[in-house]
Amino acid sequence: MASALVAGLLAGCGVSKETGSKDGDTIKIGLNLELSGGVASYGTGIADGVALAIEEINNNGGVDGKKLEPIKVDNKSDAAEATNAAIKLTSQDKVTAIIGSATSGNTVAQAQIANDTKTVLISPSGTSPTVTVKEDGTVNEFVFRTAFIDPFQGTVAANFALNELKVKNVAIYADNASDYAKGLAASFKETFEAGGGKIVANESYVAKDTDFRSTLTLIKSKNPEYIFIPGYYEEVGLIVKQAREMGITVPLMGADGWDSPKLVELAGADALNNTFIINHYSSEDQDATIQKFVKAFGDKYNGKSPDAFNALGYDTVYLLVDAMKRAGTTSDSEKIKDALAATKDLSLITGTITVDKKHHLIKSATVLEYVDGKQKFNTKVNP
Repeated sequence: MASALVAGLLAGCGVSKETGSKDGDTIKIGLNLELSGGVASYGTGIADGVALAIEEINNNGGVDGKKLEPIKVDNKSDAAEATNAAIKLTSQDKVTAIIGSATSGNTVAQAQIANDTKTVLISPSGTSPTVTVKEDGTVNEFVFRTAFIDPFQGTVAANFALNELKVKNVAIYADNASDYAKGLAASFKETFEAGGGKIVANESYVAKDTDFRSTLTLIKSKNPEYIFIPGYYEEVGLIVKQAREMGITVPLMGADGWDSPKLVELAGADALNNTFIINHYSSEDQDATIQKFVKAFGDKYNGKSPDAFNALGYDTVYLLVDAMKRAGTTSDSEKIKDALAATKDLSLITGTITVDKKHHLIKSATVLEYVDGKQKFNTKVNP
């Protein structure tokens, strides 16, 4: 339906493959983000990182003398709204590229529109392989990402459990309505069992659930040494809180979907002790480039320390601008798309990245530990 609607809009307004501002002095960049709704923390975090990057680039003369002009749309953490926002940004605003969405599902909802309108779409944090690869195995030509993919996260979590925590019997508790969580759970299970581990319980919940005690009781009865909980912070916060209240003291681990200040509010700082997450970077990493970013972000946002979504939003702008410079154009989406696909060894805040033939990123991951409500750098894992 979305594809048919876009086709009609294109026929009516005569959009060519050369998109973007026709004003001559600006480059319109659409932001299709979750600024309200269930995962608003992700979208607003990305938006803050994007704003800092755009400010820096514009203050340094822009791109080819043109300033970046962000056009922000709130998709309300809803796939249908993300589709509508993409239609608006491509047909009315004539953006050169779209940054967003934060979640994989909301990015997939606009992928066909990006392909049909030949508009570059970059998800800062969409980690499902389906963001860039269709069910039939073909690549979404105009869709890219700044994050690593779920199978890599699941593999990192499994190896961390096996090699660092030295556990052999574990449980998985995943959101069965989320492609993100299901992908992570599958890759974790495959890697963990291949390494000699045993899955003693494999249970699921549904987004918006609030009481997890009955399933946690079942999991506890299996005596796991560790529980892998791929999901988003709203449910995970309550799961962690209720698990600790029930006397489950084993290590708990998740992925980047945990990363939100709201997680600490929901779970409580004490409950989060002995929990770990895979993430895209750590503000505690003493790399000089990272610390320069941390300072710049703190200067702009009243001393706030940037989280991974801030860093991914920031990196996405620089990834796009790097492609524009290598393509030699700020408006020809075909050339920008080709330059993005050819990205190799580009150094960004969240790592040095290379884009593979499926538009997946080859980059490192970071393992963080919660200590008294604060994220502490644990280790960095290379691909």
